[in-house]
Amino acid sequence: MNAWMELWWQHAPVLSVVLPSMTAVVVLLLGDQGGMAAQGGSHQLGRLRWHRWVGMASVLLGLLMAVAMVWRASSGEIMVYRLGEWPAPFGIVLVMDHLSALMVLLTYLVAVPVMWYATGGWDARGRYFHAIFQFQLMGLCGAFLTGDMFNLFVFFEVLLIASYVLLLHGQGKERFRMGVHYVVLNLTASALFLIGLAMLYSVTGTLNMADMAGRVAQLTGDSAVLAKAAALVLLVVFGLKAALVPLYFWLPGTYAAASAPVAALFAIMTKVGVYSIIRTHWVIFGADAGEASLAAVDWLLPLALTTSVLGVLGALAAHSMSRLVAYLTVSSVGTIMAGVGLFTPDTLSAALYYTLHSTLVVAGLFLLVEVMAAQRGDAGDHLRPAVAVREPVLLGLMVLFGAASAAGLPPLPGFLGKLMILQSSHGLAAQAAVWTVVLLVGFLSMVGLARAGVILFWHVQPASAANAASGTSTKLLLAVWAFMGMTVALAVVASPVKSYTDAAAAQLADRAAYQRAVLGDLGNSTRPYTGER
Repeated sequence: MNAWMELWWQHAPVLSVVLPSMTAVVVLLLGDQGGMAAQGGSHQLGRLRWHRWVGMASVLLGLLMAVAMVWRASSGEIMVYRLGEWPAPFGIVLVMDHLSALMVLLTYLVAVPVMWYATGGWDARGRYFHAIFQFQLMGLCGAFLTGDMFNLFVFFEVLLIASYVLLLHGQGKERFRMGVHYVVLNLTASALFLIGLAMLYSVTGTLNMADMAGRVAQLTGDSAVLAKAAALVLLVVFGLKAALVPLYFWLPGTYAAASAPVAALFAIMTKVGVYSIIRTHWVIFGADAGEASLAAVDWLLPLALTTSVLGVLGALAAHSMSRLVAYLTVSSVGTIMAGVGLFTPDTLSAALYYTLHSTLVVAGLFLLVEVMAAQRGDAGDHLRPAVAVREPVLLGLMVLFGAASAAGLPPLPGFLGKLMILQSSHGLAAQAAVWTVVLLVGFLSMVGLARAGVILFWHVQPASAANAASGTSTKLLLAVWAFMGMTVALAVVASPVKSYTDAAAAQLADRAAYQRAVLGDLGNSTRPYTGER
C-alpha cells in the first residue's frame, strides 16, 4: 500500500493533467450524443448518460486528488515532475508548490458543481460538451502546474480553444457574435505572448521559469532593459486574460452571452491570468531580480485600483443580471491585483484568500442568475419589471446571501478577504488609495446589488398564460447551494486557509528555494547566458 501511495505521489502533478485529458478521450470514444439529445432517441440518451457518469466521476476523482495535493504541499515541499526524466532546464517540468496546488483545488471546487448543474440539461444542447469540458480542465491544471514559460503558452492555447467551443455551446446569434470578438482578442494576445517569450529567450537562453529567474538577476545594461520590456509585454498578455483595465472590455459581454454553467466555469479563467502575473512578476521579476526587478511595480497597482472602480461602475449601470455579475467579476479581479501589486508577502497572502472567495461567489452567482431568469417569464435576466418568481422566499434568501458575499458583508469571507487586504496594506505608501478604493467599491457593490434585488422581487407584474413563471428543479439548486456552502466553509476555516496562503506567499518570495527544487545542483550556481545552451 505504501509503495502504491509513493508511486502516486511521485506522479501526482502529471496525473492532474492526464486525468481530464484521458477522460475526454474516453468520452469521445463513447460517441457523440448529438445536439439536443433530449429530443433524440434512446440510443443518444444512453450515450449522454454515459458521458455524464464518466465526466462526473472524473471531476470527483480530480477533486480528491487536488485535496491530497494541497495537503502534501502544505508540508512546504516543492514537488517536481520531470517528463522523460530530462533534467531541468533542458526538459519539461511540472512543479507543485503551495500556489499551484491551491489553484488546482480551486479549479475542481468550481468544476464539480458546474458539471452537476450542466447535467441538468445544458450538456444536451450541443455536441461533445463533456469532452470539451475535460479539455478545459486539462488546460487549466496544466497552466497552474507547468514550470516552463513556453508550456504555459501551450496550456493557455489548450484551455482557450476549449473555451471557444464552450462559449458557443447551445448556439445563438449573441454567443456567436461575442465568440468572434473573444477569439480575435485572444489570438492577438497569443501572438504577443510569443513575442514576449522570444524577447526573454533572447537575453536568457532558457524558458524554464526557475532557470530564467536566476539568469534575469544576472542581466545588466541593454539586456536588462529588454527583459523589463518583455515583462511588460507579458503583463499586457496576462492582463487581457485577467481582465485588467483597459483590457477588460471583452469580458462582460462574453460572460453574459455564455450559458450559465460555462460562465460559472469561466470564473476560474480570469484567475489563470492573475496566477500568471503572480508567477511571472514574483518568481522571475521579483524584488531580487537585479536591474530587472519589480518591472511592473509602477503599473500594476494603478491598473488594479482602476479596474476595481470601473468594474463596480459597470455593475451599477448593468441592465441584466448576467452583465452585473460579469462586471463584479472584473471588479473582484481589480481587488485581487491590488494585493498582488503591493508586492509584499502579507498583501499577496490576503489577495490569494480573496481569490478563493471571489471565484466561488462569482461562479455561484452565474448559476443563480439563470435559476432566477427561468422563473421570471419573458423578462429572463433583464433588470426590468416581470412576473413574480415561483419561489420568492427561497430565491430571495439565496440572492441576499449571494449579494452579501459579493459585496463583502461580515462575517462572510468577502469581508474577511477585504479586511486582510486593508490590514496588510497598513503603513505602505499606497495605503490611502487602497483603503479608499476597497471601501468605496464595497459600498457601490451593495448599492448595485440592492438595486437589482428591488427590481427582481418588488417590481412585479401580473402573470399571464404566456409569461407565467416556472419552478426550478432541486438538482439545479443543489449546485448553487454547493457554492454557498463552500463560501460559508471558507469563513469557518479562515484561519487555517490564511495560514496556507501565508505559506504560499512566503514560498513565492523565496526564489532560491524554488530554483534549488527545480534545478537541483544547477540551482546553487549562477549561470549567466552566453549565447550557447
